[in-house]
Amino acid sequence: MKIRSHRDLDVYKLAFEAAMEIFEMTKDFPKDEMYSLTDQIRRSSRSVCANIAESFRKRKYPKHFVSKLSDSESEAAETQAWLYFSLECHYIGNDKYQALNEKYERILGKLVKMSLHPEKWKY
Repeated sequence: MKIRSHRDLDVYKLAFEAAMEIFEMTKDFPKDEMYSLTDQIRRSSRSVCANIAESFRKRKYPKHFVSKLSDSESEAAETQAWLYFSLECHYIGNDKYQALNEKYERILGKLVKMSLHPEKWKY
C-alpha cells in the first residue's frame, strides 16, 4: 500500500486510536479534574497525532522530520505520565492502564524506528 497521507501511517492510526480511547475514558474523570488532568492527558495524546502529521509533511527535510517525530515522542511519554497519574488517583484500573501504556510503548517504538531511518520516508 502506498502511503499518501499521514493517516496512512500505522503509527498515526495507533496514536489516533489511543487518543480516542483516552477521550472516552476521561469522560468519567471527576469534574474537578476538567482543567488539569483531563485537559492535559487529552492534549498530549492528541499532540502525538498532530506532530506525526507535521513530521510527515516535513519528510523531505530529514532534520525537520526527525525533530517533529521527537516532539511526538515527547508527547507520547507525557501521555504515559498522565496515564500513571490516572492510575494512582484511582480514575482508571490497572488493566486499562496496562493496555494504554503498552499501546504508547508501541507508538514510541515506531516513532524511534522512523527517526533512525529518515531516508526511508523522503520523497
